[in-house]
Amino acid sequence: MRFACYAWGGARHVGRLSDDGNEVTPLTLGERARRRGVLALVEHLAEGGAPPAAAGPRLPLAAVQLQAPFPLPRRNIFCVGKNYHDHAREFAQSGFDSSRSPGSDIPEHPIIFSKVPECVIAPGAAIRIPKGVSDAIDYEAELAVVIGRGGTRIRAARAMDHVWGYTIVNDVTARDWQGRHKQWLMGKSFDTFCPMGPCAVDANELDGQNTTVRCWINGELRQEASTRDLIFGIPTLIETISAGITLYPGDIIATGTPAGVGIGFTPPKYLKAGDKVRIEIDGIGVLENPVE
Repeated sequence: MRFACYAWGGARHVGRLSDDGNEVTPLTLGERARRRGVLALVEHLAEGGAPPAAAGPRLPLAAVQLQAPFPLPRRNIFCVGKNYHDHAREFAQSGFDSSRSPGSDIPEHPIIFSKVPECVIAPGAAIRIPKGVSDAIDYEAELAVVIGRGGTRIRAARAMDHVWGYTIVNDVTARDWQGRHKQWLMGKSFDTFCPMGPCAVDANELDGQNTTVRCWINGELRQEASTRDLIFGIPTLIETISAGITLYPGDIIATGTPAGVGIGFTPPKYLKAGDKVRIEIDGIGVLENPVE
């Protein structure tokens, strides 16, 4: 099933999308819970709660204001760097890769960093170029995994049992900050640097280990790859992160971006005001954001 977080009637709601994606049915969740979007549903189910009943009639999706499915994640979003072979090579050649190992463009182990939760924005909301701070702003289309059952020291063989579902994120990046500061948190976490959506889908709806990620800038296809091509698959990522960090229901892991980001071109094709970024992942939908 697919679930959306949306504003209607002056309040935030969580609802189940119809099969055609044109309507949404609100779910019975408390007012405080609804403020946390789909996170409230994931936590409710993790605690053994029954699937929430409908709280009212279906609404046309065009009549509501879609928000990020996790408008304020419970903590920093876990992210993975250089997790497609072709992107690892293009990044190593860009001059911004402070993680490169001598003699190898492909990492031996997953590179994990994070984005602060406050940088999440909704579908349709603007990615803002921080005037006077950076004009080297790049896009990164990514499949994001949503943890449904927490744990620590989760083995790869059982890791998929801990996955609730998936959503889309755009791991927007200030490349100059990424290179200058020799770490990735700040340049990945500027305000508006994590568009998310348009919905969250449960693991029954989508095989996250076999879907296609695409990204267009102003109608030009820049990125296209299958998650089958990940260097470190979803089970390995969960095993790696949970080895020393307890994962909780609602935690989000962005799995990395394919080749075709702005720094992969000569000269780089950074985002600029007026651009439109469109990301599509089969089984989830389309996440589109303007740049200003």
